[in-house]
Amino acid sequence: MAWQEWERLKAEAAERQSTQMQLNRAGGGAGAPGGAGVLGSVPEKKKKAANTIETTLEPGTRKAADVADAPTAAAVRSFAGWDTAVGLKKAHEKWDDQVKQLMGRLSSHKAGLRGAVSTLTGTDATAGLTVRSVQSGLSGLER
Repeated sequence: MAWQEWERLKAEAAERQSTQMQLNRAGGGAGAPGGAGVLGSVPEKKKKAANTIETTLEPGTRKAADVADAPTAAAVRSFAGWDTAVGLKKAHEKWDDQVKQLMGRLSSHKAGLRGAVSTLTGTDATAGLTVRSVQSGLSGLER
């Protein structure tokens, strides 16, 4: 093997090692804890978002949905016997159905946010146990 080839192989190995270290580094990188990547997870933000859904969006949506009940019922009574009353009643039923669907989606998102926190934490703990068991197995081989 020529000296130049040896130097080239050493440089390639050093570059691969540098790349590997960049991929493994913690913090700041995309997807790393505290980074700006899409795979990052911030449990506090998920909890805050779930609490906002529970304390602000759900009650506000219920209140907004209820605002239409009394005026619509009064209009239906006023137009009794007319097709307008039937149309208003159907429109209000559709409104109620859409509100129920929205409330279901809000509830689902809230549960998903809260579940993601425990799922990701559990996954991290399981991965840590696996790594530690492999490390202890390798330590046993060194003896």
